[in-house]
Amino acid sequence: MRNFAELIRTLDSTNKTTLKVAALTEYFNLAQDKDKVWAIAILSHRRPKRPVNTTLLRTWASELANIPLWLFEESYHIVGDLAETIALIIPVSETNSEKTLTQFLEEMIELKTKSDEDKKQYLFENWKALNYYERFVFCKLITGSFRIGVSQKLMTRALAKATDLDEDILAYKLMGNWDPQKISFTQLILEENEEDYLSKPYPFYLAYAVENEVETLGDVNDWTAEHKWDGIRSQVIIRNDQLFVWSRGEELVTDKYPEFEAFVSAIPNGTVLDGEILPYFENAIGTFNELQTRIGRKTVSKALLKKTPVILKTYDILEWKGKDIRNLAFAERRKILVKLYADVTKETTAEDFPLHLSETISFQNWDQVAAERSRAREERSEGLMLKRLDSPYLVGRKKGDWWKWKVAPLTIDAVLTYAMRGHGRRTNLFTDYTFGLWNEEKKELVTFAKAYSGLTDAEFRKVDAWIKKNTLERFGPVRSVVPHHVFEIAFEGIAKSNRHKSGVATRFPRILRWRQDKKIEDANTLEDLKGLIVPQPPKEEF
Repeated sequence: MRNFAELIRTLDSTNKTTLKVAALTEYFNLAQDKDKVWAIAILSHRRPKRPVNTTLLRTWASELANIPLWLFEESYHIVGDLAETIALIIPVSETNSEKTLTQFLEEMIELKTKSDEDKKQYLFENWKALNYYERFVFCKLITGSFRIGVSQKLMTRALAKATDLDEDILAYKLMGNWDPQKISFTQLILEENEEDYLSKPYPFYLAYAVENEVETLGDVNDWTAEHKWDGIRSQVIIRNDQLFVWSRGEELVTDKYPEFEAFVSAIPNGTVLDGEILPYFENAIGTFNELQTRIGRKTVSKALLKKTPVILKTYDILEWKGKDIRNLAFAERRKILVKLYADVTKETTAEDFPLHLSETISFQNWDQVAAERSRAREERSEGLMLKRLDSPYLVGRKKGDWWKWKVAPLTIDAVLTYAMRGHGRRTNLFTDYTFGLWNEEKKELVTFAKAYSGLTDAEFRKVDAWIKKNTLERFGPVRSVVPHHVFEIAFEGIAKSNRHKSGVATRFPRILRWRQDKKIEDANTLEDLKGLIVPQPPKEEF
């Protein structure tokens, strides 16, 4: 545990990639094999389930620190991180624990089934026995919120240096649903085991956003385009007469989309498709907000399947007849995909087979590309994907061959109505804002979105000072403020929603600019916001 805590201290204290990779490499060279597996699991978001709820953690930490709970809560609000708050308020200890990272994690897994009294005793013993940074890491593991700014790509690079294995091979090995309790470092990293690869997806290839004028990409004839669909990026795998559906977040979600079982009998074994899961009603793509009704559900009822049917909009094929074909040019992979699609759908229709092909579009000049991009919202897409015809399917985010050219965001002028302190370096500033629009009938502001990015540090400080002087009411960490400031809010998508007071859900809202030139009377209305919704075809009622 001491070595892992020192690793986290190093990673947390630098923004330099080379230093982070060096620290990770050293850890993988020196740590015990079982600790290496757990470190890989933690850094790739495979943490054990939280054994103690945060209410008990806060209560017990304030008791051990001998301070009232309200003072702990105020401290927590200022610090902004529960693990760090606990590590700070517990009396200082100069001791070091001799237990390994693996021992701690195995104890935490067992702790979940124990009584509250046993949990409290366990926490007290370890809180008092660990020094500050070990205690901080211990609490991070307990709370399950272990984020320290290390991507899986950085970890893979360090593992490659420590093991002399290729980064792409390691990225593939770390994909999938492996269990750190049941697998050894040799099995996970060093051994080759064909059975382990039955369900494994390939690392996803990700695109960069277009940064300059699109014409700088060169000859338009070297490129193809397709719409950038707004759904759940996924890989669908058919091997050994079995179906596996993976999300980009490396979550196995096969049981969430039973529609795709139809692929097993129709698509040959040894096929891996890359595409987007989309809601699909009456021959039209739905919104991401509608797709959310399927996300996170433990069970998918027949009623939900009827209410929100889905398709796989496929745009690439990564494995064909059991062979990895990612090194083929995109144009060659598309030929295989198009023929596969034609073969498996020749006796079906879009209504009864959930596989659709994302059409590629050819152009004579970049102006035509721009014109197609301007139609994106009509097509229920976020913009265009531009792919070089000779590009292989690479690993991770790479510049050069794949670009995303999203449509300009939608914008609305809204009034600041509520504020909450930020996190991290912004814990002392009110930087998380809630915005409202006018309800013209009732002449009142109705909240519709929250945003916490888009202003400069100087602007945040200026707004923070104003908030502290113009608070109307306090609701725990939240303050309502005098309606006075107007901000232009940008967002990527919009849809009707029964879950929101405004009746509208916005996707990825952010502050575009502070409109100090406008009065609150100049802000937009809810009707203005609803007017931005693209009409949908009527859905069949069930």
